[in-house]
Amino acid sequence: MSSFAEKEEREFLMTDKDFDQISKMAGDLTGIVLAEHKRSMVYSRIARRVRALGFSSFREYLTYLDANLDKESTDFINSLTTNLTSFFRESHHFRYLKDELLPALRFARRESKKIRIWSAGSSTGMEAYSIAITIREAGFPSDWDIKILATDLDSNVLDTGRAGIYSMSNSDGLEPAVLKKFFRQSKDGRSIQVKDELKNMVHFKRLNLLEGWPMKGPFDIVFCRNVVIYFNKDTQRVLFERIANIMPDGAHLMIGHSENLSGISGRFESLGQTIYRKVR
Repeated sequence: MSSFAEKEEREFLMTDKDFDQISKMAGDLTGIVLAEHKRSMVYSRIARRVRALGFSSFREYLTYLDANLDKESTDFINSLTTNLTSFFRESHHFRYLKDELLPALRFARRESKKIRIWSAGSSTGMEAYSIAITIREAGFPSDWDIKILATDLDSNVLDTGRAGIYSMSNSDGLEPAVLKKFFRQSKDGRSIQVKDELKNMVHFKRLNLLEGWPMKGPFDIVFCRNVVIYFNKDTQRVLFERIANIMPDGAHLMIGHSENLSGISGRFESLGQTIYRKVR
C-alpha cells in the first residue's frame, strides 16, 4: 500500500504506520479518536511540528517524540486539538442561561450567594467570558460569590484566555453595548481586551478530562460543548458519569449541537436544544 503522503505528494512523508502511531498516541494521551477520515487534518497539524523542529519526515519526528515524550507531548497534543470558538457560540444556551437558569439560581442560592460554573473544553476563553458577560448583565449584587472554571487540554489557548486579548474580528458575536462595557479596544483598533471585571470571574486551568480532576464541585452549570465528539462511546459514558458526580441534582449541562446523551447517560433528562438537567 502506498503511503498517504506519497499519494498526495506532500512536503513530508507520512506512512500508514506513522498515522497509526499518531492515532494510538493521541488516544493514549487524550482519549481523542483519530479515525481514517482525519488523516488530512493529522498531516497538516503534525507537519507544523515536523517543520518547526527541522525534521524531514514524520518518522523522524515520531522517533523524537517517543524519546522526548515529557518535553514534546504538550506541543503534540496542542497541534491536534481543535479550538474553533467564538463569543456566544450556540446562542440559545446563553439565552437559556439568562432567562431561566440565572433567575432560578438567584432564588435557590439566596442564602449562600454562591454559584459555580464549569466551561470544559474552554479553548481560548470566549465561552467562559460569554458566560461571565451573561452573569454580569443579569445584575447580581456585588456580594455574590460567582466563579467560572475554564479548562482545556491545550495550554496555548489557555494562555490566550488568561490574557483575554482577541482580534477585532472575534468581536462579531458581541453587541456594541457589550463590547463597550466589558472590553478595551487597542489604539490601532485591531484588537480587544477583556476588562478585569470579567477576568476576575474566570479561572483558567489545563485539564485532561481523562485524568484526575483536582476540583470537587459541586457545579451548578457545566458547559461541555463540542468536546466528546472526539471520544468513543465508552469514553463518553465514563466522562458524563464523572460530570454527573460533581453536579447536584437539578444542575444543568450544555453540550454541543452535534452531540447527545442517548445511550450514553441516564443521569440527565433532555430539556431540548442540547440542554440537560441532572436527575440522579
